[in-house]
Amino acid sequence: MGGVSAVSDETPLRVSEIFGPTIQGEGALIGVPTVFVRLGGCDYRCSWCDSLHAVESAYRESWIPMSAEAVMDEVARLSGGRPLLVSLSGGNPAIQPLAGLIGLGHDKGYCFALETQGSVARDWFRDLDMLVLSPKPPSSGMEVDWTAFQACVDAGQGADMVMKIVIFDETDYQWAQGVAARYPHLPLFLQPGNHTPPPPDDDHALVDQAGVDERMRWLVDKVTQDGWFQARVLPQLHVMLWGNKRGV
Repeated sequence: MGGVSAVSDETPLRVSEIFGPTIQGEGALIGVPTVFVRLGGCDYRCSWCDSLHAVESAYRESWIPMSAEAVMDEVARLSGGRPLLVSLSGGNPAIQPLAGLIGLGHDKGYCFALETQGSVARDWFRDLDMLVLSPKPPSSGMEVDWTAFQACVDAGQGADMVMKIVIFDETDYQWAQGVAARYPHLPLFLQPGNHTPPPPDDDHALVDQAGVDERMRWLVDKVTQDGWFQARVLPQLHVMLWGNKRGV
């Protein structure tokens, strides 16, 4: 299967942070109580990335090598042993071997959602409870490999699968319409971009929430005026509540 490596599930996971319980702040599961497992490392470098501490190799020394068992122990500690949603994020969590973690968590009654840009396919995508594919629009400075993206769609058959696209401007919006036409069977969530993401060493950096809200209103107006009723427009709820603060 495209993008699948021979990395063993015994390989330690590179963990940037584990936190919660909090709420899922965006997309199809917005508001759902969640523990986040943020993995370190990414094969993209988006211009507006809001999690550079989990992306840039300069921060690799802060990523903790953990076994799947150790990760689940921490998730269980945080949740008080009560199964809830575990969100696997990054960076790009798909570059790490997560089959063992997902299996361990499922045995304990936990559910797993993973968000990826769709650049690396894994055969364990089908074991997820939800796979969020988030292809990056032109404003990111990245170019989507649609062959790799299709491999991720194929790998995710069996999981609940959705798309989420961040929108910054008219070019992104038109691009998203083309992506939606390419994958009409995938529920689509549009999200106004945060043009004031935090530097990796400052999670107290101020958010231009008024500017993000203005983009949200523009985006809602666009989809309603265009009659694009298949798309659902949602904010980043965690940014509205806590700004750029980490660990919430």
